[in-house]
Amino acid sequence: MGQVRGSRGADVLAASLARAGVRRVFSLSGNHIMSLYDGLLDVGIPIVHVRHEGAAVHMADAWARLTGEVGVALLTGGPGHANGVSALYTAAASESPVVLLSGQAPLGQVGRGAFQEMDQVALAATLVKRSTCASSSQAVGREFAQSVRAARSGRPGPVYLSLPSDVLEDACGDPAAALPESAAFIASPLPLSALAAGTVVSALRAAARPLVITGPASMTRPGRARAAALEQAVGVPVVGMESPRGVNDPSLGAFSEVLAVADLVVLVGKPVDFTLKLGAAIPATASVIVLDAEPAMIERAQRALGAHRVVLSALADAASVLEALAAAASVAGPVAGGWCAEVRAAIDWRPASWPALASGTPGLLHPVEMCRAIQPLLDGHPDAVLVADGGEIGQWAQACLRAPNRVINGVAGSIGSALPFALAARLAVPDAPVVAVLGDGTFGFHPAEFDTAVRSGAPFVSVVGNDQCWNAEHQIQLREYGRERALGCELLPTRYDQVAAAFGGHGEWVTDGAALPAALERAVASARPACVNVMIERLPAPVFSRR
Repeated sequence: MGQVRGSRGADVLAASLARAGVRRVFSLSGNHIMSLYDGLLDVGIPIVHVRHEGAAVHMADAWARLTGEVGVALLTGGPGHANGVSALYTAAASESPVVLLSGQAPLGQVGRGAFQEMDQVALAATLVKRSTCASSSQAVGREFAQSVRAARSGRPGPVYLSLPSDVLEDACGDPAAALPESAAFIASPLPLSALAAGTVVSALRAAARPLVITGPASMTRPGRARAAALEQAVGVPVVGMESPRGVNDPSLGAFSEVLAVADLVVLVGKPVDFTLKLGAAIPATASVIVLDAEPAMIERAQRALGAHRVVLSALADAASVLEALAAAASVAGPVAGGWCAEVRAAIDWRPASWPALASGTPGLLHPVEMCRAIQPLLDGHPDAVLVADGGEIGQWAQACLRAPNRVINGVAGSIGSALPFALAARLAVPDAPVVAVLGDGTFGFHPAEFDTAVRSGAPFVSVVGNDQCWNAEHQIQLREYGRERALGCELLPTRYDQVAAAFGGHGEWVTDGAALPAALERAVASARPACVNVMIERLPAPVFSRR
């Protein structure tokens, strides 16, 4: 698999992508990468040709999260590269193994004012695990393998490899020798020792109210399966966090209430950051165990919480930790008691009024009312995908909706990724329903990807909660400054459904809750990328309290 079909660096790199198991590349064409396009034809890797470079990176991100494979985005140099870089932040915060490849000015012209010359390695460096420039046609395949390995190892995340056009176009002296072995792409393991795993499990069993908290890398479907296996084996709640709302993540219900009384918190690949209120969300009386792939994250936890409270720490990747702890716990079986059930009940809690909640304003739906009609689209299929993106509406969706697969904008808190995520999800899980819930502000970032979805034969249903506002910021203004000083957040009641239809998709406009189920059914039946534009009330996202 992945044999070199030509002698150029581009041919070696294309064969290396095939050997790595790359099944799709998300790209926008440009001068610097035409030779690699040519090489990809020979190895049979299809290109999903997008309308904006940022969308290509978002698609690679969603692909990686849903398939477990490395996601590859291929951009041209200069401004093309710059357009894609901002999407790396979302991938990095979501711990998604993405490899960004960008063409660049030839090495022989660097520093001489070459076409679209910029320091692309430096531009990407702060957002990725590793940022390098390919050095030669003979080395580019091995350098790509190193990038893949780095993206997958330890805490997963994006990696950047710059591709000078002369490296791609120059002949390679020995193409067969330049092709990396399959083993070169495999992640470097960072396991937790059996001794350390046993010590952690013993501490969990000894605590009265222990919690295991995981980070974004464990929120993929395989990651959630590992977390569930550990919870079942030890009888202790294992809770994943991947939302910018942190302990107030609406999908976690009243979790903050049970976290506040925990006496032991085990952080598995979960940084102490703003989502844990920089450590203040963990009770001052609780002991903490930190198991992380990065020494810097262990040191940060010790600084934030106090070294005396971090009773144990170890370097290990999250997947290995969850598996090792489950193996150690299975020896003695789960602990007895009702704490795990108490935590799960808090997470599952929603207001009793929600099943019948409806808007009292003519022409507008309550967000809960909207989501209630969406859930049947996700029910009944073992691989259904929920995409949630946006400020307040993204939080309503996460509070109300459940699916076997979930891809959200994540800890980054950035918006605009929903439509690229949905397209990539449809390609990654081709037989499953894909539903994206997004806001009207979010829609404006990448509407042209409806064109990409139509060309790619990738139908999905996007539901726009249209409150004619940048509502997350509007709610801050109302809270902090008052209604009379609200500024710069108003949007028009735009017909986003007609925008989708103009790109060849299907559109529906909904102003009445009773009409929404039929509109959703028509969207699905169209077998086209669809936008259901729902006019909703302008409400803040929920913050749950059972008190």
